[in-house]
Amino acid sequence: MVKLHEVQAKGLLAAQGIAVPSGIAVNTAAEAGAFAAGLGAPVVVKAQVFTTSRAGQGLIRFAGSPTEAREAAAALIGQRFGKFAVEQVLVEEQVEIAHEYYLGLIIDSKRKAPVLLFSRAGGSGIEGRAESTVRHEIDVLRGLSEAEALEMCRQAGVEPDQQAAVAGAMLRFYAAARGCDARSAEINPLVNTIGGEVVALDARFSIDDYSVFRHPELGIEIAREFDHPPTALEKIAWQVEKDDYRGTFYFIQMLEGFEKGAGVIGFHGAGGGGSMMNMDALLKQGFQVANFVDTSGNPPASKVYRAARIILSQPNIDGYFAGGSGVASQEQYHSARGLVKAFMDAPLHVPAVIRIGGNREEEAITILRRANGVCPAPVEAYGRDDSPDTCADRLRALISSYQPVEPPAPPIISPAQEPYTFETVTGGTITFDHALCRDCQSKVCVQTCVPQILSVVDGVPTLNISREDARKGGCIECLACEVECRFLGSRGGFIRLPIPGLESEDEYVHFD
Repeated sequence: MVKLHEVQAKGLLAAQGIAVPSGIAVNTAAEAGAFAAGLGAPVVVKAQVFTTSRAGQGLIRFAGSPTEAREAAAALIGQRFGKFAVEQVLVEEQVEIAHEYYLGLIIDSKRKAPVLLFSRAGGSGIEGRAESTVRHEIDVLRGLSEAEALEMCRQAGVEPDQQAAVAGAMLRFYAAARGCDARSAEINPLVNTIGGEVVALDARFSIDDYSVFRHPELGIEIAREFDHPPTALEKIAWQVEKDDYRGTFYFIQMLEGFEKGAGVIGFHGAGGGGSMMNMDALLKQGFQVANFVDTSGNPPASKVYRAARIILSQPNIDGYFAGGSGVASQEQYHSARGLVKAFMDAPLHVPAVIRIGGNREEEAITILRRANGVCPAPVEAYGRDDSPDTCADRLRALISSYQPVEPPAPPIISPAQEPYTFETVTGGTITFDHALCRDCQSKVCVQTCVPQILSVVDGVPTLNISREDARKGGCIECLACEVECRFLGSRGGFIRLPIPGLESEDEYVHFD
């Protein structure tokens, strides 16, 4: 789930007609002081960080004058909180409180329904007052009715003269949460002011990862919840994942700034449990992992390729290790081709051990082993019968004996003499040099094309569907038309799979 800062959550509430204190988010102490001066009233200064109990941690401060507001903001902005720095504070008017409530919403996976939570006792320590919380399961087709909201108020003991106003806030709160596809949301506290108004003093929303694409207005950069600000590579990886529904690609960077020789490995997993097992094997060998990656759910070879390129872009890693459960139901030759193309394009500059057990693993192992002699560094491939510990031990041996070589010269740029080109669904480009293809005896690209969209016409591979259909997904980016052609054909096929942010947009197409 993606968390929103308080200031964003309050914007969603205000848009539904729930009162919030007059306030502004600022990045400097001077702005905080200026707002307080213009308001002409005491303010509260709140650090915008993802944590609960901010008051107890000194992240909420009260100021009776513009000078105090400026000093409070200066003390908070730039303060480190875990791996985050406070970049922004919310400065808003202080409110005189008559009573505090708690109002929340969660999506209950067991009930498969949203559940509204309400307590007459809000504020700090709400987690310890579960017994006083009223719960109501909402029928998503009918929504929340005014009668249901009033009944929750009565059950919680809200004063009769306040029930209509509080119930109205409940209805608007549910509309706000539903409108942004929140998996969870809360107002704590929702208060009655001395003047009789119902006001949201604090708010939190967490948005469903899979609905982020529907809400560009929220400005969510990455639909992931990290314990640190997203790194440059995490941002690049998210751009690969967000628009490609085929399988999973999860990338998180765990180490940065390490030195060569420190035993840090680029890790490429497939499936959560199997990945953990393989990571444990690496840790037992004394390695550290630079990143965690999961490509599972039968991803296309192109997604595995892009994941591998991102992993290999991390400077100073000492090895590359890929491994899952060993019994994955996904077609492993797709992963193998994605890895081999990445190892050729990067090119692979550290020893790699791949444990690739699962469907057609023997074919996948054969594909991977062909990379030896083409890549500067060695590649070893194993299947389900080889344990993670054995594979980690092999990586240790390879790293110990490996003598790095000078990076190879860039490939010679050789434009295709007779280019035949079409685009793929992720913005890739597949090019055949028909001048080379014409002399190919195997036509292996046609034989191994998984969706069978290629035919031999006049002695050369040609689409048997339209270019538009290929671009819309007819080409599944299995990468066979380059990887198999490289080893068993005339080397007339080349695939360009751009990774925005990782490489130059004018990367050449080469034939060798």
